[in-house]
Amino acid sequence: MIELRAKRIMILAPHTDDGEFGCGGTIARFLEEGSEVFYTAFSVCEQSLPYGFKEDQLKNELIDATTAIGIHPSNVLVHRYEVRRFPENRQSILQDIIDTRNDVQPDLVLMPCMDDIHQDHQVIAAEGARAYKNTAILSYEMLWNNLSITTSAFVILEERHVQKKVDALECYKTQNFRHYANSEFVWSLARTRGAQVAQNYAEVFQLVRLVI
Repeated sequence: MIELRAKRIMILAPHTDDGEFGCGGTIARFLEEGSEVFYTAFSVCEQSLPYGFKEDQLKNELIDATTAIGIHPSNVLVHRYEVRRFPENRQSILQDIIDTRNDVQPDLVLMPCMDDIHQDHQVIAAEGARAYKNTAILSYEMLWNNLSITTSAFVILEERHVQKKVDALECYKTQNFRHYANSEFVWSLARTRGAQVAQNYAEVFQLVRLVI
């Protein structure tokens, strides 16, 4: 077991809730340990909002969720790419990632898995790896989008970190109809991943690049 100390961490989230679903407990742990965390979301998914919600609902929920987990609102950047249309905007997305990389200069990046089957997630993973090829990268798990995942890195969590993740996800009222958007699933997955490394709770990542 090693201690990973990252001063500045960038979360790349294709859509507004992906960072919390994929690595919310890890975000809470790193913040507690003194890391500065930045969060970039690339779509607020206006086109797929459930009926009755306002256009900016997911952006507002993102601010509430990231605040609940401990990220300062000034460290949250939101782009407005149309959901499911990222492949048409690869170069623009890459430039956005590079611009933010140059401003923030993180030493650790958390992003979707390289083999995530969602087209938007694939673009963020590929362009994120391109932009951050000189930086440590961990790809977070999104079980419903990963046909498989190499469980090559684990972040051990305490109960309070998982609870922070649950609290953050509860801010997404627009997403509570999804079968994986409930506390029982979050706790069960954290326990399962923890059991794989003889711990109570954990989140799993696929190691893309390690720079020591």
